[in-house]
Amino acid sequence: MRLASIIAAFRALADLCCTSSIWTVDLAYLLQKYSVSFSFYTVTLGANPNYSVETFYKEQLPTDLVRVDMLFQKARGEGISIQCRSINEREISLFILSGKYIAIALVNQYKLSHSWLEDAILPGLNGDTSGYAGHYIVICGYDASTDEFEIRDPATSRKHERMSSRCLEEARKSFWHR
Repeated sequence: MRLASIIAAFRALADLCCTSSIWTVDLAYLLQKYSVSFSFYTVTLGANPNYSVETFYKEQLPTDLVRVDMLFQKARGEGISIQCRSINEREISLFILSGKYIAIALVNQYKLSHSWLEDAILPGLNGDTSGYAGHYIVICGYDASTDEFEIRDPATSRKHERMSSRCLEEARKSFWHR
């Protein structure tokens, strides 16, 4: 599946899932439906009820808890292998550098939106990023000389975007490190 196809699939996912609240497990089912080979790593098997304190999730989370937990329970029977562990930016860079993989990562959109300020201007000048809003990006390249990942963000019209390994890791793990 080409990168453009994956981004188009992100945009069509709400229609296929009959919800606008897309979870990582929904992406796994979508990839499985289109016979895309993938590995699924997560630190939580099921919907994390701790998201209920976040404004972004308050309305939808009670419904999502049941739906998402059911999808996780049925995953193995659907041929979806889920590994309960975290992967770090080094592992991601090795996958990307092999030329065989891209990655879809769940990040905090608030951190992602302001990460370029952290890299380009001064740390701490990027406004309030204390909340959490889950958002998916595609990681499709890595430059070892600059320690930067090339990403595609389906929420923006920018074709090329780079972010430091440090900023990506912060955006990926910000919910757990607050």
